[in-house]
Amino acid sequence: MAADLPPQGRRVVMLQAGTIAGLLLGALVVASTARAETATIGRTWSIVEPDAMAEIEARAARQPANMAAHFGPRSDWSALRGATLGTARENRVRTVVPFYTLDQEIRLPDGKLLYPRGFTFNPLSYVSLPQRLIIVHPRDLAWALKTAALTDWILLTGGGDPKDDALSLGERHGRALFILEERVKERLGLTVAPVIVRQAGQRLELAEIRSPSAQGSGQ
Repeated sequence: MAADLPPQGRRVVMLQAGTIAGLLLGALVVASTARAETATIGRTWSIVEPDAMAEIEARAARQPANMAAHFGPRSDWSALRGATLGTARENRVRTVVPFYTLDQEIRLPDGKLLYPRGFTFNPLSYVSLPQRLIIVHPRDLAWALKTAALTDWILLTGGGDPKDDALSLGERHGRALFILEERVKERLGLTVAPVIVRQAGQRLELAEIRSPSAQGSGQ
């Protein structure tokens, strides 16, 4: 049909055809680009991860309403039994260097030996103890509460009334209390309480205080 048109008409038809072809080509390019951006190559699997909070809530819902009943009385909890100490009968101050000996070697990621097994050092050469440790028998807790600053840690010895554990007394007095562990007792060479432990340079100063309960009984 274009052959039957005059030359001017043929030029218009050819121009329109070229424009349409260009538009179609552009549309195809855009479409192919869009498909390439969202195309999937290879096999895929859907990933379904359970909601962590939903799992926690589900597990909590399956637990008994009163868990304490399943653990028995606190007086039987071995985790709340502190190390035992004697009673301080006089005031005394002594110092301890808390040397530590490595029970295994320490190597860098490249295998180079940094510290050999048996290496002994003083941790206070590298770190500081920002608070005091006030170690008392539960019967002297009232004295400790008056003596301790807010940043001090109060550690309770064992061997007292089973109901006077750190957890129960802490709830009663509204203050976090801790138990005296055997390893702390051995590390500091503790023998009696009350005793106040604080850092003095690169040493620990242990101030043993005559027990207030011993003073009251005249012992």
